[in-house]
Amino acid sequence: MGGVEQVINQIARSSKKFGVETEVLSLTRDQQASTIEIDGYLTHRASLDFQIASTGFSASAFLRFSKLAKQADVIHYHFPWPFMDVVHFATNVKKPTVVSYHSDIIKQKNLLKLYRPLKNKFLASVDRIVAASPNYLETSDVLKRFSDKVIVIPYGLDKTSYPTPTPQKLQYWREKIGPKFFLFVGVLRYYKGLHILMEAAQGVDYPIVIVGAGPIEAELKAQANKLGLRNIHFLGLLPDEDKVSLFTLCYGVLFPSHLRSEAFGISLLEGAMFGKPMISSEIGTGTTFINIADETGLVIPPSDPDALRQAMRYLWEHPEQAAEMGRNAEARYWKHFTAEKMVGAYVKLYRELAQK
Repeated sequence: MGGVEQVINQIARSSKKFGVETEVLSLTRDQQASTIEIDGYLTHRASLDFQIASTGFSASAFLRFSKLAKQADVIHYHFPWPFMDVVHFATNVKKPTVVSYHSDIIKQKNLLKLYRPLKNKFLASVDRIVAASPNYLETSDVLKRFSDKVIVIPYGLDKTSYPTPTPQKLQYWREKIGPKFFLFVGVLRYYKGLHILMEAAQGVDYPIVIVGAGPIEAELKAQANKLGLRNIHFLGLLPDEDKVSLFTLCYGVLFPSHLRSEAFGISLLEGAMFGKPMISSEIGTGTTFINIADETGLVIPPSDPDALRQAMRYLWEHPEQAAEMGRNAEARYWKHFTAEKMVGAYVKLYRELAQK
């Protein structure tokens, strides 16, 4: 799962505790549409027909959405997904609506010019818009335009939903990587700043583990090879138990995302949940709502390999301070970022909208 999928999963699985039934509509590359149960809730999968600029389209989704929406008390959209804006207006379902606003559209600037009228009409038509951090609300021109209907509900995670690694699994990774290493977890995309991390890794011998796959994986491996880096471990996609093992064992979490496309950072939040000091960039988004400079970790300027190298060196050479930052990070997770807090706030919003 990517970050948004993880958030949806946490909301859907945890809302039952509050007496709310959640069903999810998504697209699938499988030709056969289906309904499956995941973690105690139903996911209805419509067949993906094609993609344009990372946006999936599905002819069958119109009817699937219309039928599901008529049964629902509240419809919860996740933005950005321009296709769903079209479905929203085409099906003309009159139900209370909430949108989780995950990110501004950053990369597709030319297509955004064409999409902007539909986007503004869609956001104007919904009842509530939810931002994941006050940082993002303050720095998003789009959210400022609709500020009268925006509320902030931070993302949250349920630590009990993560597997507990066996001693054997922990020992396996301890022997494979070593006792002290930095960790990055995430989809390998252009805005994750991993090319900056490759440059920062020059001249140091700290083991750096990269978990995940994605569009720029081959490009990153080629860069690491060209730079002669021997301290980078590309592990690809891993099962959850292995990922948790690495979070448990790592010395610190690296999150060098350098563009606003990174609106929050779920794996950064996972680092806090596991009590690890963090290094992230100041990009005006939720990353520095999770990682408070010099309290839970270090915050550096974006796109600055030297600053990233210096931050790694500081944590590496100051284990007592690093451990204290990790403890502060975990305390901040329990105070602000549990799934129970997130879902409780969403359920309160659902009930307010349903009673209108």
